[in-house]
Amino acid sequence: MPANLPPPYFEAEKRYREARTSEEKLEALEEMLTIMPKHKGTDKLRADLRRRIAKVKEQSQLKKGGVRRDTAFAVEREGAAQVVLVGPPNTGKSSLVATLTNASPEVAHFPHSTWKPTPGMALYENVQFQLVDTPPVTRERIDPGMADLLRRADILALVLDLQGDPISQLEDTVSILRGLRIYPQGWPIPDDLRKPPFIKKTFIVVNKVDDKRGDEDFTAFLELAEVKLPSLPVSVATHRGLMEILRTVYELSGIIRVYTKAPGKEPNLQAPFVLPVGSTLEELAGRIHKDFVSRMKFAKIWGTAVFGGQMVQKDHVLRDGDVVEIHI
Repeated sequence: MPANLPPPYFEAEKRYREARTSEEKLEALEEMLTIMPKHKGTDKLRADLRRRIAKVKEQSQLKKGGVRRDTAFAVEREGAAQVVLVGPPNTGKSSLVATLTNASPEVAHFPHSTWKPTPGMALYENVQFQLVDTPPVTRERIDPGMADLLRRADILALVLDLQGDPISQLEDTVSILRGLRIYPQGWPIPDDLRKPPFIKKTFIVVNKVDDKRGDEDFTAFLELAEVKLPSLPVSVATHRGLMEILRTVYELSGIIRVYTKAPGKEPNLQAPFVLPVGSTLEELAGRIHKDFVSRMKFAKIWGTAVFGGQMVQKDHVLRDGDVVEIHI
């Protein structure tokens, strides 16, 4: 499959070749990775770019200090998607991560108690997602490592405090993200933007919707702010809407769950293979074992789009919940 790289990719590649400093090289490589479309034809190119980025970072660290030192913001991606919670101080990001995951971020009733990212894993529909608590973002300053974390995230959750000033909080957070060239998917991109933007799947979590008065205030917020993003009313105090957060993450992730079984046996419905929407039987086979792609003769599938036990070939597009029996 051809890579079909867009013109901005080659412009970034040219800047990389002309770069003289590690910082310039790293910025150009990261732009190339962001611009590159995600499909089977670019898998090897994306992997190569990631290796080059890691190498430039390592060389830069060695020049600065003689040994490699990862920053506190270098959170390794885990699970089906990395979801970064972002917002102003004291909106409840740490409490949300502590409640929804196995992580234990510091939770306090005063601002700026979080000074480094804290990741945790949340399970939803037998799929693991990584939620990352982060230090508050303000107009005064944002750590370069924080900017890098936001740009690399799969999904952004903007966390607001209903009992504060959620409209101002939203405006400030969106303004800060725009300053980092980060835009929610579907939002207009300025024509005068000189460098490629980072387009992110984004939704809003309005915390502290604790009672009936909170419902009324949330409705007013939606009307006054004219929100054009999925917005969830939640309450850490009452646990209201917490599962809606994970459901939204699941839907935005663009994934399917596929289960496998051996002939004559039942599938393990607690351990799905997680694949991007549109994945084929061949891609599933490669995920199970690299030799399966060449050795597979056919497969039988049970699911909503096929007859039970229907035989299919390698190019069959899988659906969420399919059960696959591979014959080699």
